[in-house]
Amino acid sequence: MPPDGRIESRITIHESRSFRSDNAGLSPIMAAAKTSALVLFAHGARDAQWNEPFHAIRKAVAGRRPDLTVELAFLELMEPVLGDCVERLVRDGHAHITVAPLFLAQGGHLKKDLPRLLKGLSARYPAAEIVVLPPVGEVTELLEAIAEWLVNSTSR
Repeated sequence: MPPDGRIESRITIHESRSFRSDNAGLSPIMAAAKTSALVLFAHGARDAQWNEPFHAIRKAVAGRRPDLTVELAFLELMEPVLGDCVERLVRDGHAHITVAPLFLAQGGHLKKDLPRLLKGLSARYPAAEIVVLPPVGEVTELLEAIAEWLVNSTSR
């Protein structure tokens, strides 16, 4: 693995969008892309209510992109774990899987655990392309939205 913690091989990190559709009458571009999925990847917790915001994000994305399969997976403590989610997606015919880490920063889980998991998944499913987006804390637009919310949430 390179010193910056990025993931190599068939696993790439970049900002891309995946499409999936089961609808007839799609354009050739959309029809060709119907094997894609998006996995929202979060840590997991023992408290069952902890995952409610992640389910809300999944529902919002799926509502805005009915042509895209959107799943939620966890590193630990909750189900499904990432490996089980990817296994199911590949079994269901998804050849392009985008993983969106819902982590604010690249700590040990994203620098060590995720690359290890993805290396195993890539070995098990060599025909599947797995793309990893940056963690949400590295997306400028999201950081700006959080900063704006914080500025507007405090008294002057």
